[in-house]
Amino acid sequence: MSMSKNNKVLHFGFLLLANLMFSCQKETIETVDPEDNTPYVMEVPANFPKPAAMQDNPLTKAGVELGRHLFYEPLLSSTMTVSCASCHHQDRAFSDGLILSNLGISGKALDRHSPALFNLAWANNGLFWDGGSKNLESQAFGPLTHEDEMGIYFPEMVDRLMAKPLYVGLFKEAFGENPTAAGVVRALAQFQRTIISANSKYDRYKRKEGQVSFSEDERLGMQLVQSKCGGCHSTDLFTDNNYHNNGIDTDFSDDSKDWVYKGRYRISYDIKDLGAYKTPSLRNVMVSAPYMHDGRFATIDEVLKHYRSGIKNTIYTDRLLFQANGNPGIALSDREVKAIKAFLISLTDEKLLSEAKYANPK
Repeated sequence: MSMSKNNKVLHFGFLLLANLMFSCQKETIETVDPEDNTPYVMEVPANFPKPAAMQDNPLTKAGVELGRHLFYEPLLSSTMTVSCASCHHQDRAFSDGLILSNLGISGKALDRHSPALFNLAWANNGLFWDGGSKNLESQAFGPLTHEDEMGIYFPEMVDRLMAKPLYVGLFKEAFGENPTAAGVVRALAQFQRTIISANSKYDRYKRKEGQVSFSEDERLGMQLVQSKCGGCHSTDLFTDNNYHNNGIDTDFSDDSKDWVYKGRYRISYDIKDLGAYKTPSLRNVMVSAPYMHDGRFATIDEVLKHYRSGIKNTIYTDRLLFQANGNPGIALSDREVKAIKAFLISLTDEKLLSEAKYANPK
């Protein structure tokens, strides 16, 4: 969820509370919650690193299922018309295809592009484009309460859920209690951590599953991505979960109350982070256009053109984007661009885009 106009005054208390409630990170995968609910065993792909599980919010089958229902539930918005899924569509790798979404309760366009949602169990360095939230639990408070997104008043949300026998039962099964705001964000986080993208052609090729083979273009593209893009799009997650100024702007002045145009600097107050945004995964990139934190590039060709010849040289532009001769940009021939695009297609996970366990349960 995009939480594009982060209001520090309105949300600070919610985010602080959530960070305190859910700050304990331990490296484990299978755990059982205090209600002895059946644990949800996350199947970690063989070519992925081990995720750090949230010990204070262990995955359970009931918690994940509750979270799936809530993800698609418009009762969580003040107008009862907007759900998390309004801006995160499964067939687009849980992105929305819009430059800046205007699907929230106000109808106003947000300031940041709705990101794709998958492999969030490995997102261990902050969420939102600027890392303004520590974990999925605290992240959920942002769009739920934001005036342009879902704008919910928590007591009203709880009353609505209490009026639905379905949710009373699901909350009892998941957490042994009636619906609460804390339970909502815990369940949403559990469901989102189970959304895993690891069944693309590339994954089957990498794991030597079946008789999958790569074309000459795909093999060359894979090598080029590793050598020329791997500084940011690293490991088989194809992201370093870090923040980079990728040379799309030269002006970082911002008189808005929330500094949404200053990038990671808004959070870190480190001048090196001015204009830096989180590295999105290259997985499913061919089905999750448009691109960048503000959706400014409509096609992957525009993105590649930017990295070839459009990078703006500022003191904040990441040095990974400079050639050995000091010139900005990644040297790529037309042939190499063609190969990279062929490889990026191999990163599309068709199973993720249609798998029933991620779909609307209603």
